[in-house]
Amino acid sequence: MADIVRKQAGENTRAVHLPAAPTPTQQPLGTPVYRTAAFQFGSAEEYRAVLNDEMPGYSYSRIDNPTVDAFARAVAALEGVNLPRWPAAQAFASGMAAISGVFWTFARAGAHVIAPAAVYGGTYGFLRNVASRFGVETDFVDMSDLDAVEAAIRPATRMIFAETIANPTTAVADLRRLAELAHENGALLVVDSTLAPPIICRPLEHGADLVIHSATKYIGGHSDATGGVVTGRIELISNIRSVRVDTGGCLSPDEAFLLRRGLETLPLRVRRACATASVFAAALSRHPNVMRIDYPGLPGHPGHETARRLFDAGPEGVRFGAIVTVIPHGGREAGLAFADKLRLAALAASLGGTHTKVSHVATTTHRQFDDRALAAGGIDPGAVRFSIGLEDAEDLISDAYVALESLGSLSAGRDSR
Repeated sequence: MADIVRKQAGENTRAVHLPAAPTPTQQPLGTPVYRTAAFQFGSAEEYRAVLNDEMPGYSYSRIDNPTVDAFARAVAALEGVNLPRWPAAQAFASGMAAISGVFWTFARAGAHVIAPAAVYGGTYGFLRNVASRFGVETDFVDMSDLDAVEAAIRPATRMIFAETIANPTTAVADLRRLAELAHENGALLVVDSTLAPPIICRPLEHGADLVIHSATKYIGGHSDATGGVVTGRIELISNIRSVRVDTGGCLSPDEAFLLRRGLETLPLRVRRACATASVFAAALSRHPNVMRIDYPGLPGHPGHETARRLFDAGPEGVRFGAIVTVIPHGGREAGLAFADKLRLAALAASLGGTHTKVSHVATTTHRQFDDRALAAGGIDPGAVRFSIGLEDAEDLISDAYVALESLGSLSAGRDSR
């Protein structure tokens, strides 16, 4: 027995069981990153109780992680600043993981969903290609036509899904009326507010039950992290958490750190991008090769007055978002040529970062739409979506003007589509 009891652990054991990191008395200004998959317990009973949600704590990072929770709670704090009761939030590995997680939770077999005809292509693809296989039916309607929304409601309607600012048409949802319609019929109003982060609009204040963000966009803000987040009443979020745990769409702690850090500069970045977008949209609307500009800040936009009611204002005026969709004369061919001629604005995926990015909508973000679906959503096949970044407005306008001038004979065929 004396030979078995060692006075000193072996070198391999010593290497594995290193001293624990110190716990600082002073609060760190930067968010600590808990880059760990598992957490150690003091007893088997504690392990059991935490894993069964009978006491607070952490067991496994697919279930919960302190850095991820810090990010989710920070988003909830911004979304719920004016609410009488603090909301809760859950973070996901991507915006689509957050969106699909909400549908997995509340749209069971036989459920009916109403969604925008111009909904983001990823959401459209999920509802048409995935949720439909599990018995979920979806009607895609013009969300700005409240009569059409009301007419689409059925006894089986469980969710009205809206976008605060539609991608890419920039239609503005009347959140208060949509919330009334949903609640009068026993349905949830779920709002994708990716294009209108809480510096612009907070849908929960206007009656929405849940608000979703692709945090990859404005929240992260630097095109270097991917994530999603859902915020709402704690009882709804608790159900979403259960589905997230079971389906595994967890956010990594490293991504959570970057996304939470992005929140600290969100007001500065969004205010500047919105101000630049306003100037950019007004300037391009005067170019003869432009058929239409979709931007809620233009007085002629159908959602302009709704946006003025719902969106925040600062010293710079109302923040109408930083997405500007440009439709040149000449249809699909002209749109592709226009995008290709840009030199400062980058042809790149995603939006909401420091760089101005452009996408030819029909072949990229809404590639899931056939011509009929594009027409139903009011999406012109030549539409080019600009996500305005932090560059100088004059430089972006100059770049776009040069590209528009180069269209030449393409724009001359102004009735061709």
